Amino acid sequence: MKFAKTLFIALGVALVFAGAAFGAPVSHSELLSGTGSFAMVGMLVNRENVTSLFISLKTTFNNAFAAAPTVWEKIAMKVPSTTGQNIYAWLSKFPKMQKWVGEKNVKSLEAFKYTVVNDDFEATIEVDRNDINDDNLGIYGPQAQMAGEAAKQLPDEIVIDLVNKAFTTLCFDGQYFFDPNHKVGDVNVSNKGTKVLSAASSAAADASLGVARVAMRKFKDSDGRSLNVIPNVLLVGPALETTALKLRNNEFLTGVDANPYRGLFEVVVDARITSDTAWYLLDTTKAVKPFIYQERQAPVFVQQTDPQSDGVFNLKKFKFGAEARAAGGYGFWQLAYGSDGTVA
Repeated sequence: MKFAKTLFIALGVALVFAGAAFGAPVSHSELLSGTGSFAMVGMLVNRENVTSLFISLKTTFNNAFAAAPTVWEKIAMKVPSTTGQNIYAWLSKFPKMQKWVGEKNVKSLEAFKYTVVNDDFEATIEVDRNDINDDNLGIYGPQAQMAGEAAKQLPDEIVIDLVNKAFTTLCFDGQYFFDPNHKVGDVNVSNKGTKVLSAASSAAADASLGVARVAMRKFKDSDGRSLNVIPNVLLVGPALETTALKLRNNEFLTGVDANPYRGLFEVVVDARITSDTAWYLLDTTKAVKPFIYQERQAPVFVQQTDPQSDGVFNLKKFKFGAEARAAGGYGFWQLAYGSDGTVA
């Protein structure tokens, strides 16, 4: 009797280990870390284990997505999109209240159309079937993390690309976003400069940052009324970070030369800005921002896990990654001033 009981227990233990080795489902953490009894003998590529693996990868992706830092919200607004493109005819009029005398003064939108077409974006990673079978899964966790970070920062990539191209790309009025000849009524208005950003002295700061700030403060609508633009963000690349921070933080620029721009703006630095000399002064205090992030479909985790799919059957490749539909555009040029920094 004792012998039979002992034999029964031994068989039960053996079956438990056999189940782990030959395809029993395993935990998410074990799948990505390579721990657990199955790690010594590999893992059967069945639907349960593949599903568990991709649940773990999705969790890693989502955690990285949630934690990734972004900057686009500081300089751009998000506009939802429900079709393949958005038309921004409303940008032709900067809305202002006015005294109501007699009939309302209804302003029509300009004849031109500013259209922003959504693009498709993706980041795709292959998981080799042999890596699942050989329990070589630790290499995919970091890739899921990087995919999550990249998906979260897609709006950054789109918006900073707008910044980099703003001297040579048309906006809603048919001029470059930063241009010396924006038409306001019968007047040409400039939001483009050439001066190097300088904190060498208050005079040098006045000639660069000061000129930009005054120009923006003086912007008016087609009726000659002030738009009350309030520059509050200085956007630069890494090469100008120190100069921008001096202008933002230093009480004095040289000796007893007081800094009149201390505390007047926030410095935003982004390494994706390609120019070492260009700098941008922005007003982000209003409902409409200088730049537009247009979102048709937010980034989402996608996967291909069917063992019978062509990719797995022919190439031994499962896949996961992210997909999104979005685009970028220019808002009111009156809320931005850009200098290419080519003149000392």
